[in-house]
Amino acid sequence: MNDEKMVNAITSMDEDFAKWYTDIVKKADLCDYSSVRGCMILRPYGYAIWELIQQDLDRRFKETGHENVYMPMFIPESLLQKEKDHVEGFAPEVAWVTHGGSEKLQERICVRPTSETLFCDHYKNIVQSYRDLPKLYNQWCSVCRWEKTTRPFLRTLEFLWQEGHTAHATAEEAEEETVRMMNVYADFLKEFLAIPVVKGRKTEKEKFAGAMATYTLESLMHDGKALQAGTSHNFGDGFAKAFGIQYTDKNNKLQYVHQTSWGMTTRLIGALIMVHSDNNGLVLPPKAAPVQTIIIPVMQRKAGVLEKAEEIRERLSKVCRVKADGSDKSPGWKYAEQEMKGIPLRLEIGPRDIEKNQCVIVCRLGRVKQIVSLDDIEKVVPELLEKMQNDLYEKALAHKEAHTFDASNMEEFDKQLKENPGFINAMWCGDEECENKIKELTGATSRCMPFEQKHISDNCVCCGKPAKVMVSWGKAY
Repeated sequence: MNDEKMVNAITSMDEDFAKWYTDIVKKADLCDYSSVRGCMILRPYGYAIWELIQQDLDRRFKETGHENVYMPMFIPESLLQKEKDHVEGFAPEVAWVTHGGSEKLQERICVRPTSETLFCDHYKNIVQSYRDLPKLYNQWCSVCRWEKTTRPFLRTLEFLWQEGHTAHATAEEAEEETVRMMNVYADFLKEFLAIPVVKGRKTEKEKFAGAMATYTLESLMHDGKALQAGTSHNFGDGFAKAFGIQYTDKNNKLQYVHQTSWGMTTRLIGALIMVHSDNNGLVLPPKAAPVQTIIIPVMQRKAGVLEKAEEIRERLSKVCRVKADGSDKSPGWKYAEQEMKGIPLRLEIGPRDIEKNQCVIVCRLGRVKQIVSLDDIEKVVPELLEKMQNDLYEKALAHKEAHTFDASNMEEFDKQLKENPGFINAMWCGDEECENKIKELTGATSRCMPFEQKHISDNCVCCGKPAKVMVSWGKAY
C-alpha cells in the first residue's frame, strides 16, 4: 500500500521535476494562472496557507517589538533615484506608470519593487531626536518585479510578502537587529514550516543592492537546488546619508540613523512543495495546513455514520483544524483528494468502527495507519500532528545533510554538481572574478558564507590562491 501511487495525475518528480511541481500547484488548488503574463491567482487553499504563515510570522514580529504600517504602492522616480546602488540593482525589474488616465505624467512613478525609499522618506520626517529611536516597523503588502522568466510562487511579477524596515541610533543596534531577525526567520522555518536552512552572509556580489551586509537563510529542495528562504539586511547609514535621516543625540550632536530591512514572501509556499511533497501531491507540515484532519465517513448512507462524523468533528475542533467530508464522492476519491492536498491526518469512520467505538487514522507522511479508540481521539490526534511535524523536519534535515558535499578543486566541484546536486562547500579567495568563473563553468552561484565555517583546504577551489573563507555554492531557484 505504501508504494502504491494513489494520484496518477501527477508527473513523477524523477521524470520531470518542473512538471511535477506545476502539477501539484494546479491540482492541489493552490493557485491558477491569470490573464497577465507572470501573475498568479492565489486560490482559497493557497491563500489559507499564506494566512497561516502570515499569522505566525506576525506574532513573532510583535513579540520582538515591531509594529505594522503601510506605505503607498507607488514611488516617484526622483525618490527612487536617491540611493544610486539601490536603483541600479532594481532598474531591470521596475514597472513604470507613465500615464494617469489619458494624460502623460510629468514624472514617472514606479510600482514598488521594495519600499526602502518610501520608509527613508518617512523616517526623514518623523525622526528628530534619539528619543524617537528605534523605529521597528513592518508592512504586509504586494510588490512588483518585472521578471523575464516566471514560475508560480517561486518567481512572479507580483507577489505577497512582508518587509521589515527599522531605524536605530547606532551601528551596533542595527547589526543586533539584523542578526536577531535572521534568527527569528530561522526559528520560524524550523518550528513552523519544518524546513532546515544554512545561515550565512551573502558575498559582496550577491548582497542586496544598497546594503552594507546581507544575511541569508538557504534551504535545499528535493532536486538538489537551493532556494533563498529569507534575508535580513544591514544598511548601515548609507540610506540615511542619501535621504538626510538625522537625529540629535544625547550630547546634542547630529547623527545619521542606521537601518535594517528583512523580508519573506509567498515563495515559501513553493519551498514547502519542493521540500516536503511527493509523487502523490502536496505534503504540508501540520502547523501550515489549513485543514489538519479530514474525517471521511465510510458507507455514509448507513444510519448514524454522518451524524457520528459530525460529532467527531465537533470534538476535534477544540484541538485542531478539522473538516468532515460528507459529500457524495466515493471514499477512494476522498482519499486521493486528501493525498493531493497534503492534509496531515485522515480519520475514517464507518458502521463497524462505530460498533467497536473506534476509528482508523492514516498519516499523510508514509501513510501510517492505526486504529484508535474514539475515547482517545482528542489526545491521539494532537500527538500524531506533533509527531508528523517533527518527522518532516528530521526527514528534510537528513536530505540536506546527505546532499551537502565538500570540494577542494574544480574537478570535484563540477563532478559532484552533475552527479548528485546539492550544496557544495568549497574554499574561496574572495575575488569576484573567481565567483563569476565558477558560475560560468558550472552554473552554481555562491549561496552564502556560512556562519559555521570549516577548513576544507588552504586554497581557493577556483584559482588555487590562498583561501579566505568557505562558501556554500549551489544551483538555485
